[in-house]
Amino acid sequence: MGDNLVQGGLRQMPGGLASVGPIALGLWRFTTTKLDDAIGLVDTALDLGMNLVDNADVYGFDWGGSGFGACEELLGRVLAVRPDLRDRMVLATKGGICPPVPYDSGGRALRDACEASLRRMGVERIDLYQVHRPDSYTHPAEVAATLDALVDEGKVAAVGVSNHTPSQVAALTAHLATPLATVQPEFSAVHLDPIRDGTLDQCAATGTVPLAWSSLAGGRLATGEGVASDLLSVLDGLAERESVDRATVAVAFVLAHPTAPVAIVGTQQPARLEAQVGAASVRLDRSDVYSIIQASDGVPLP
Repeated sequence: MGDNLVQGGLRQMPGGLASVGPIALGLWRFTTTKLDDAIGLVDTALDLGMNLVDNADVYGFDWGGSGFGACEELLGRVLAVRPDLRDRMVLATKGGICPPVPYDSGGRALRDACEASLRRMGVERIDLYQVHRPDSYTHPAEVAATLDALVDEGKVAAVGVSNHTPSQVAALTAHLATPLATVQPEFSAVHLDPIRDGTLDQCAATGTVPLAWSSLAGGRLATGEGVASDLLSVLDGLAERESVDRATVAVAFVLAHPTAPVAIVGTQQPARLEAQVGAASVRLDRSDVYSIIQASDGVPLP
């Protein structure tokens, strides 16, 4: 094997945030009706070093949730019973999706969304507040002014964006006084766009931290459903070599990029969290990651 690439190790966060582990807990499926199970999941994640907890106001609108805001409300119930957990996490949430209107990042709407998230989770400050998806009909100067004001008022410590293109990020940062801490693209062994569309290049240029959502392609990289057989073969071979499962190698692939992404995992099973945290110890080299990319593409690289 050649030189090992980035995998484990703490990620240094901009904006005065605490460092976070390379794997984060995503709460888009955090819809259990059993409070003890919810507490156990968060507690396990924090014990494993997954101290970035990623939520959104729209989580709970699907995945069996009871409606808009449900996952934030459940986390609020967890923190009400176990307030000690709050001090151990970097709490992230997102706003700007406003059913039935798809997106609204206008000043009033974004402020209302942030303040509603604070109430649902029962916290005084959100560590990382991200615009969930770009609203093409709000000028980025208005979005930036709202985000800066929320930081100035102490309601938010740092800001980021999710599902934004590099040009949308550039347009926002041109007006933003607060340094942009994070971008959150979809990135996995079957979704390679961020390494080709400029997203991760921009992170490398600016020091913005990428948070990769759906790093297991919605679980397909674990089950193999709908995934090319050549890619599964490569992942399985690496998993056998590293004495881990295929999903762990898939997460390690995300972690290996030189921008040191944080991989967000959404499993609701503590045992799966324990397995996936092992991705930080998997050692992939240049040959390994390019074999994954070529198998994902289905053709050799030029």
